[in-house]
Amino acid sequence: MDKGQSPLFAELTLGADTQDFTAHAARKFTGTDNPRHLRVIHALMIRSRKREEIDRIAGASNGPELMAELRRRGLRAQCQRTPAIDRDGYPVKPGVYEFDEDDRRAVNVWLRKRDAKATS
Repeated sequence: MDKGQSPLFAELTLGADTQDFTAHAARKFTGTDNPRHLRVIHALMIRSRKREEIDRIAGASNGPELMAELRRRGLRAQCQRTPAIDRDGYPVKPGVYEFDEDDRRAVNVWLRKRDAKATS
């Protein structure tokens, strides 16, 4: 603690990290040529989707496994549990999948690389 520095300020600045977190590197997404993956990626680039929507968009009935496959390929594809009431009046927490900004960046990097290969 510097002379004349308040103890609270010293505690808050102790070990302060000066690293710039505004410049995030794009996540490494390995890409895919699976049509189900591609349909879901396209949909999630537009907006977040409920689990049931993922099933319909993919054309499969196991959306959570499809999302797990995308995670294994390098995307976060987070699932937020949102409170709701089902048709029988019971409280439930359905999953809503979304891409964060890092996922969007990673997909865009992959698309640029894929398009560059296709045109060369």
